[in-house]
Amino acid sequence: MTWLLEGAVLCYIKTMSKDKSLKVIEPNSKPVRLFFFIAGMVATIAYRIIIVLNFYNPLWVKISWYIGTVGFIFYFGHRFRVAQKRANLVKDLQLIEAVEKIESMDAQKKLALHYLVKTSLTSKSRWNSAIIFILSLLALIIGIALDISGV
Repeated sequence: MTWLLEGAVLCYIKTMSKDKSLKVIEPNSKPVRLFFFIAGMVATIAYRIIIVLNFYNPLWVKISWYIGTVGFIFYFGHRFRVAQKRANLVKDLQLIEAVEKIESMDAQKKLALHYLVKTSLTSKSRWNSAIIFILSLLALIIGIALDISGV
Protein backbone atom coordinates (compact mmCIF):
# COMPACT_ATOMS: atom_id res chain seq x y z
CA MET A 1 0.00 0.00 0.00
CA THR A 2 1.43 3.39 -0.94
CA TRP A 3 0.39 6.49 0.98
CA LEU A 4 0.31 9.88 -0.66
CA LEU A 5 -1.01 13.34 0.04
CA GLU A 6 -3.05 14.54 -2.94
CA GLY A 7 -5.03 17.73 -2.93
CA ALA A 8 -4.53 17.92 0.84
CA VAL A 9 -6.58 14.74 1.26
CA LEU A 10 -4.88 11.67 2.65
CA CYS A 11 -5.42 8.91 0.12
CA TYR A 12 -4.24 5.38 -0.12
CA ILE A 13 -4.00 3.42 -3.30
CA LYS A 14 -3.55 -0.29 -3.80
CA THR A 15 -0.26 -0.85 -5.55
CA MET A 16 1.37 -3.91 -4.11
CA SER A 17 -1.66 -5.94 -3.11
CA LYS A 18 -4.58 -7.42 -4.97
CA ASP A 19 -6.62 -7.29 -1.76
CA LYS A 20 -10.15 -6.31 -2.83
CA SER A 21 -11.11 -5.50 0.77
CA LEU A 22 -9.07 -2.28 0.69
CA LYS A 23 -11.16 0.84 0.37
CA VAL A 24 -9.65 3.35 -2.04
CA ILE A 25 -10.19 6.87 -0.73
CA GLU A 26 -10.40 9.43 -3.49
CA PRO A 27 -10.53 13.21 -3.26
CA ASN A 28 -13.24 15.05 -5.14
CA SER A 29 -12.48 15.55 -8.81
CA LYS A 30 -10.56 18.65 -9.85
CA PRO A 31 -13.67 20.30 -11.44
CA VAL A 32 -15.64 19.76 -8.21
CA ARG A 33 -12.85 21.24 -6.10
CA LEU A 34 -12.60 24.17 -8.54
CA PHE A 35 -16.37 24.74 -8.31
CA PHE A 36 -16.25 25.03 -4.51
CA PHE A 37 -13.16 27.24 -4.64
CA ILE A 38 -14.84 29.61 -7.11
CA ALA A 39 -18.08 29.57 -5.07
CA GLY A 40 -16.11 30.67 -2.00
CA MET A 41 -14.29 33.41 -3.90
CA VAL A 42 -17.46 34.75 -5.52
CA ALA A 43 -19.25 34.70 -2.15
CA THR A 44 -16.44 36.59 -0.48
CA ILE A 45 -16.34 39.22 -3.23
CA ALA A 46 -20.15 39.51 -3.22
CA TYR A 47 -20.17 40.25 0.53
CA ARG A 48 -17.28 42.72 0.31
CA ILE A 49 -18.80 44.67 -2.56
CA ILE A 50 -22.02 45.34 -0.61
CA ILE A 51 -20.43 48.39 1.01
CA VAL A 52 -19.94 49.96 -2.43
CA LEU A 53 -23.33 48.87 -3.77
CA ASN A 54 -25.02 50.65 -0.84
CA PHE A 55 -24.21 53.91 -2.62
CA TYR A 56 -26.01 52.88 -5.81
CA ASN A 57 -29.06 50.65 -5.53
CA PRO A 58 -30.63 48.55 -2.76
CA LEU A 59 -31.59 45.90 -5.33
CA TRP A 60 -27.91 45.29 -6.14
CA VAL A 61 -27.15 45.03 -2.42
CA LYS A 62 -29.81 42.35 -2.07
CA ILE A 63 -28.58 40.45 -5.16
CA SER A 64 -25.00 40.57 -3.89
CA TRP A 65 -26.10 39.41 -0.43
CA TYR A 66 -27.98 36.43 -1.88
CA ILE A 67 -25.05 35.48 -4.11
CA GLY A 68 -22.67 35.69 -1.15
CA THR A 69 -24.93 33.74 1.18
CA VAL A 70 -25.58 30.93 -1.30
CA GLY A 71 -21.86 30.81 -2.12
CA PHE A 72 -21.00 30.48 1.57
CA ILE A 73 -23.54 27.68 1.96
CA PHE A 74 -21.86 25.75 -0.85
CA TYR A 75 -18.29 26.53 0.19
CA PHE A 76 -18.54 26.01 3.95
CA GLY A 77 -20.75 22.94 3.59
CA HIS A 78 -18.05 21.46 1.38
CA ARG A 79 -15.23 22.49 3.75
CA PHE A 80 -17.05 20.84 6.65
CA ARG A 81 -17.48 17.58 4.71
CA VAL A 82 -13.80 17.52 3.71
CA ALA A 83 -12.58 18.23 7.25
CA GLN A 84 -14.98 15.66 8.70
CA LYS A 85 -13.83 13.04 6.19
CA ARG A 86 -10.20 13.66 7.15
CA ALA A 87 -10.95 13.48 10.87
CA ASN A 88 -12.89 10.24 10.37
CA LEU A 89 -10.01 8.71 8.41
CA VAL A 90 -7.55 9.57 11.15
CA LYS A 91 -9.85 8.17 13.82
CA ASP A 92 -11.12 5.07 11.99
CA LEU A 93 -7.72 4.01 10.69
CA GLN A 94 -5.93 5.00 13.93
CA LEU A 95 -3.43 7.03 11.94
CA ILE A 96 -1.96 8.91 14.91
CA GLU A 97 -0.96 5.62 16.51
CA ALA A 98 0.30 4.31 13.16
CA VAL A 99 2.56 7.33 12.66
CA GLU A 100 3.92 7.00 16.20
CA LYS A 101 4.94 3.39 15.44
CA ILE A 102 6.87 4.26 12.26
CA GLU A 103 10.55 3.61 12.78
CA SER A 104 12.01 3.83 9.29
CA MET A 105 11.42 7.54 8.72
CA ASP A 106 13.53 10.64 9.22
CA ALA A 107 12.65 12.14 12.63
CA GLN A 108 11.71 15.56 11.21
CA LYS A 109 9.44 13.99 8.58
CA LYS A 110 7.83 11.82 11.25
CA LEU A 111 7.13 14.87 13.43
CA ALA A 112 5.67 16.72 10.45
CA LEU A 113 3.48 13.77 9.48
CA HIS A 114 2.35 13.36 13.09
CA TYR A 115 1.42 17.05 13.19
CA LEU A 116 -0.57 16.82 9.94
CA VAL A 117 -2.41 13.69 11.00
CA LYS A 118 -3.13 14.85 14.55
CA THR A 119 -4.36 18.31 13.56
CA SER A 120 -6.67 16.73 10.98
CA LEU A 121 -8.45 15.16 13.94
CA THR A 122 -8.17 17.93 16.54
CA SER A 123 -8.61 21.06 14.42
CA LYS A 124 -11.71 23.12 15.12
CA SER A 125 -11.87 24.35 11.51
CA ARG A 126 -14.56 21.81 10.64
CA TRP A 127 -16.77 23.19 13.41
CA ASN A 128 -16.09 26.73 12.23
CA SER A 129 -17.18 25.66 8.73
CA ALA A 130 -20.26 23.92 10.13
CA ILE A 131 -21.32 27.02 12.08
CA ILE A 132 -20.84 29.32 9.09
CA PHE A 133 -22.77 26.84 6.91
CA ILE A 134 -25.69 26.63 9.39
CA LEU A 135 -25.82 30.39 10.01
CA SER A 136 -25.67 31.11 6.28
CA LEU A 137 -28.49 28.65 5.65
CA LEU A 138 -30.59 30.23 8.41
CA ALA A 139 -29.83 33.72 7.06
CA LEU A 140 -30.90 32.62 3.58
CA ILE A 141 -34.17 31.17 4.88
CA ILE A 142 -34.90 34.28 6.95
CA GLY A 143 -33.94 36.56 4.04
CA ILE A 144 -36.28 34.72 1.67
CA ALA A 145 -39.10 34.78 4.24
CA LEU A 146 -38.66 38.52 4.83
CA ASP A 147 -38.54 39.24 1.10
CA ILE A 148 -41.68 37.19 0.46
CA SER A 149 -43.53 38.88 3.32
CA GLY A 150 -42.45 42.30 2.03
CA VAL A 151 -40.69 43.41 5.20
